[in-house]
Amino acid sequence: MNSPAHPQTERPRPLRREDFRAFVDIPTRWMDVDIYGHVNNVQYLSFFDTAVNGWYMDNKILDPAKSRQIFLVVETGCHYFAELTFPQVVTAGLRIESLGSSSAVFRVGLFSGDALETAAHGRFVHVHVDRETRRPVPIPEEKREVLNALMP
Repeated sequence: MNSPAHPQTERPRPLRREDFRAFVDIPTRWMDVDIYGHVNNVQYLSFFDTAVNGWYMDNKILDPAKSRQIFLVVETGCHYFAELTFPQVVTAGLRIESLGSSSAVFRVGLFSGDALETAAHGRFVHVHVDRETRRPVPIPEEKREVLNALMP
């Protein structure tokens, strides 16, 4: 449908490994696959969450059980280009597209095995909040330094 209310936009294209700054391997599980024989689309967003939070923990800027401040997802979306399957290791590429005072906008790419182009990629927006109040709080400088490693 192409109308003023629904203008035609160009479909995003797959990204390449060099478009990302860090990588996290995630094995697919039997339960990830649907009746069509491929990883179900909802699992891709779970892979985004696993990759970003795993990277936070590996880089010591989040302890999910104890940190006074945590990151909450406020927006996510995904573009699909190729199927992922089981058994397979998916490599999630990470980069931060913008870093605000209390938010980080990630681009997460999912690669099938050693593929050079993304099977899917999407936007994943985290807001840094107080664990108790769930209200946004500024990202401290020591965390910003670590997050900057994912900036282009």
